[in-house]
Amino acid sequence: MTQANNPLHGLTLETIVTKLVEFYGYPKLAQHINIRCFKEDPSIKSSLKFLRKTPWARTKVEDLYLKTRFEVKNSPWSQQ
Repeated sequence: MTQANNPLHGLTLETIVTKLVEFYGYPKLAQHINIRCFKEDPSIKSSLKFLRKTPWARTKVEDLYLKTRFEVKNSPWSQQ
């Protein structure tokens, strides 16, 4: 089976969470996804531990990642 049509193929959960935290920050991320690991004493490690055990929360994080339009630096299409 190939993953050609899976936009998350090749991305680790750690990469996804890290990029979301860098883009939104934990307070804004907690507003988008209402889970305690983003609200109380947030860290990448605690978030990964929770998300690996909780499929519904992981799905929400992956969906937000797919919906987020990350700014690409040095792109001719990015606004300066």
